[in-house]
Amino acid sequence: MGKNPCSVPGQGTANPGQRRWSELGLHRWVKIAVIGGLLCFLFRPELERIVRLWLTDASWSHGFLIPLFSLYFVNQRRDDILALEYARDPLFRLLRGRKPGRLPPGGTRPSYLGLLLLLGTLAFYGFNLVSPSGYAYFRPLSVIAALGAVVLFLGGWPLVRHTWLPILFLVFAVPLPRRYYVGLTMPMRKIAASVATALLNLVGGVEASATGVIIDVVYQGRRLEPGLNVAEACSGMRLLMAFLALGVAMAYLHQRPLWQRLVLLASTVPIAILCNIVRVTATGFIYVFLHPEFTQGVYHDLLGLAMLPLAFGLYGFLAWFMSSLFVEEDDALGETVIVRKRGAR
Repeated sequence: MGKNPCSVPGQGTANPGQRRWSELGLHRWVKIAVIGGLLCFLFRPELERIVRLWLTDASWSHGFLIPLFSLYFVNQRRDDILALEYARDPLFRLLRGRKPGRLPPGGTRPSYLGLLLLLGTLAFYGFNLVSPSGYAYFRPLSVIAALGAVVLFLGGWPLVRHTWLPILFLVFAVPLPRRYYVGLTMPMRKIAASVATALLNLVGGVEASATGVIIDVVYQGRRLEPGLNVAEACSGMRLLMAFLALGVAMAYLHQRPLWQRLVLLASTVPIAILCNIVRVTATGFIYVFLHPEFTQGVYHDLLGLAMLPLAFGLYGFLAWFMSSLFVEEDDALGETVIVRKRGAR
């Protein structure tokens, strides 16, 4: 029986190159569960403290999404990870006095450098935990470092090459120390207050002046009391941290040249600052022309949420602009190819 001339390879059948996590086998899933349980047990105080901050501090409520993004990144490299061929542990050959052989293409094996890093991380975490001069911010970072060391130890450098970004991405879920967080928010609050004051002064009948993060407004000869305070919640730090994490995710997922990914990543900071300036300015106009009660409570939170579509829109516009302005050479050459069909003789 001849082949069907209308059939197209790959259509109507599953993609032969697509792998499934079930290929790992039950024994490896058990190993992953045991190692994950041990890490959670060792670092339980830090994990509980971080989750508590996610629940109680709105500035870090996005932390619940960061591990989900990391898992998604790992799933995106599923085919590469599952295609790795695990060679025998080189320790057995070294104990027999033999030199470990070279890895075949696509192969990997355990790296004992990862074991040394894991032991060093655990020792550093223990010292940082009991020492009076310990630094609390390094404790949750030790959890991430231990996870990376385990991946290197069990999977070798080829596995690290496919998982380094999902592991480092977890840093966005770790709350900054309070003094650093306040130190970063204060300049952003002052910038937002200064720009909002300048824009308010463009309106007739309004005289505004900024003293630090307080905006004093005189409208039609009457001073509005109390002054408009650009509080810590209005600093834009919450939007900046969440949008910076999202920028890393988008730059990683977009199939673009490296320089475009770097531009998209760098643009997250000015976009977040700009959106916060828009938020504070809009709050100032609402405070002057509507009523101060509409700048507090649920109205304040809704205005903050409204900045997310603005930030996404600016980010998407920048991505579209770079795609439209710069045409890759391969695409340009591909458009000039003309296929001519030779007639039958």
